[in-house]
Amino acid sequence: MDDYALVLNAGSSSLKFSVYQRGGQGVWRLAARGQIEGIGTSALMSAKDAEGRLFFEQALGSSIRDGHGAVDALRSWLRGTYGNARLLGIGHRVVHGGVKYARPVIVTPGILADLHTLTPLAPLHQPFNLAAIEAVFERQPDIPQVACFDTSFHVGRPQVAQILPLPERIRSQGLQRYGFHGLSYEYIASVLPEVSPTIADGRVIVAHLGSGASLCALQARKSMDSTMGFTALDGLCMGTRPGSLDPGVILYLFQTLGLSTTQVESLLYKESGLLGLSGLTNDMRVLLNSNEPHARLAIDYFVYRAAKEIAGLAAVLGGVDGLVFTAGIGENAVRIRERVCKDAAWLGVELDPASNGRGEPCITTPRSRVACWVVPTNEELMIARHTARLLEKR
Repeated sequence: MDDYALVLNAGSSSLKFSVYQRGGQGVWRLAARGQIEGIGTSALMSAKDAEGRLFFEQALGSSIRDGHGAVDALRSWLRGTYGNARLLGIGHRVVHGGVKYARPVIVTPGILADLHTLTPLAPLHQPFNLAAIEAVFERQPDIPQVACFDTSFHVGRPQVAQILPLPERIRSQGLQRYGFHGLSYEYIASVLPEVSPTIADGRVIVAHLGSGASLCALQARKSMDSTMGFTALDGLCMGTRPGSLDPGVILYLFQTLGLSTTQVESLLYKESGLLGLSGLTNDMRVLLNSNEPHARLAIDYFVYRAAKEIAGLAAVLGGVDGLVFTAGIGENAVRIRERVCKDAAWLGVELDPASNGRGEPCITTPRSRVACWVVPTNEELMIARHTARLLEKR
């Protein structure tokens, strides 16, 4: 195998990875993708080829206790699989870049220290993203590493879409609306001219619907606004996060219920959203197959919030030319797409139930004033592209 780059997306109990091979004319081709899941309990490593065929699976047991152990296991697998091929660099998904990091960067110890200060803004993701970078620094300090931020794509939005209505002395501490899922939105923006040239440079709302969920308003493929704000708690109802809440609710949790900061953090990040409403699960697939009243309520609220926020972003854009569904729920949940499109009928969305049921790329009729598309996202490819670009400049 020729030279390759590695893309890592590290979570609390999993390490997802993709291997990209460098081809001609600056094109990077996916060679393999996989994950180590169950870190800290009973780890399992698996890998699939570019066509999605499983070619490796191995139980790693309880020996993989943290991200450092997972990185070691991955290094061993890479050596055994790709032999003497040269690892050119590693690209990482890092959720928060704050005010300072508006574009991907090659990580230095100083930059890594800066990124650690942003952990309170993304406690579910940032610590684990950075732990993977630290593990590589310790094992292979000569390998360049690139941090690609979920906040970067939203930099440059109109000031009114970024500002928080707080005193300047507070805002000057970095409090603003950042927006997230930027790597996903950046990928969708990059392929829109191929998917639908008629809407690509128009007014498009992208619905990244997954365990984490948000919407982004695009004008000429640039971010104008997003439903997520200062943290990834804002906006839509999510798997375990509530989305938008009256700030007074947070005060009530502290002042009246007497919850600690740790309890409130856990409540907001791990116990709310679809899980909190249903009392069953945060998995939309399970909820859609359940007859429990609370499961139906959770689904109803998820769709309600999506429809309400689509209306708000339509106002921001002054109308809508296209609506794009992506991420796990957006790409796979036929009934959710159907309901969201029906709630958006007032905008001019005319769903084609047959196309939607078959999972075709375009799910609206030719008469629909707003074209609706299903476009699989590819955050890993965006990270690989950014990594390659920065490595070529070295």
